[in-house]
Amino acid sequence: MGNETVARRYATALADVVVKSGETGTVTSEVNAWVQMITTNAELENVLRNPVVQHIKKEKVLESLLERVKPSKTTANFLRILLKNDRLADIATINERFLQVLEERSGTVSAEIISSRDLSEGERAELRSNLEKLTGKRINPSWRLDPELIGGVVTRIGSTVYDGSVKTQLQTLKEELVNA
Repeated sequence: MGNETVARRYATALADVVVKSGETGTVTSEVNAWVQMITTNAELENVLRNPVVQHIKKEKVLESLLERVKPSKTTANFLRILLKNDRLADIATINERFLQVLEERSGTVSAEIISSRDLSEGERAELRSNLEKLTGKRINPSWRLDPELIGGVVTRIGSTVYDGSVKTQLQTLKEELVNA
């Protein structure tokens, strides 16, 4: 089973628990803090990933951190489960999926929108509206510039890419002319 599939399973399970218990905000911020703590501390991440380090030592490290940080019971139990299943070092990927699952359940999806130039507020609003009609969900956009697109917009929602860039249109035209 791939890392993405595993991450999605843990993320979905955590989302089920926090939505039911009403702890979404608390657990989201706590898990984000743990991701920061683990990913910015190379020594800690190495201990968690290293198969040579005995599991009991990893448990002692986690319990010591839990004692200091004092997260909610839900977050603490989630971290213990990740450690038990040797997935605590994968917390960053699991957290990304967790945030996506929560977004999907709220009827919102993230969209990465890349344009060749800075779009006006009116253009952004129109593009957002069109994407919401297309997906049937609220769009949470992140905007980025890429002058190499020449013109147009590329939008990524999940694994789907909508490419309306001039660069791609020119490339397609070139391929058609070469193959004609």
